[in-house]
Amino acid sequence: MGHTADTGRKARALGINHVALEVGNLEDALAFYGRIFEFRLRGRAARMAFIDLGDQFIALAEGRSQQPDGERHFVLVVDDKEAVRSALVAAGVKVRRSGGLDFIDPWGNHVQVVQYSEIQFTKAAEILAGMGAGHLQKSAAALEELRQKGLAPGNAATSSR
Repeated sequence: MGHTADTGRKARALGINHVALEVGNLEDALAFYGRIFEFRLRGRAARMAFIDLGDQFIALAEGRSQQPDGERHFVLVVDDKEAVRSALVAAGVKVRRSGGLDFIDPWGNHVQVVQYSEIQFTKAAEILAGMGAGHLQKSAAALEELRQKGLAPGNAATSSR
């Protein structure tokens, strides 16, 4: 393969492998996120822990020193947004009673939470099954969004690939 700079060809961004969050204390961060989400620890390194998300992961890195995030955030896709809301309330985190779900973790990371069924983000059936989430379905609106882009299962655009 040649270098893209030589040919003028641009690489296509295909997704996000992981997101790294800086936290103050790794053990406290694992305990906090463990109160909010069911997760499996993928592994650990010196000052890092890796939370498994099937074919993706979140890296927690000890050593946050900057101010809390404002508009900068990442979005976590879940199977049950309202269960997350309840867990956050039980943990004493301030969140809206309904609608959108955003929170700031104890280290200032801004996290937005969305429900899998309601958005176009899709995991392969094999990945969902391996995560114990093979039962999840998309809403009609999410499927329509995918169809409009030629990304819905059974589309002529996807089945000919």
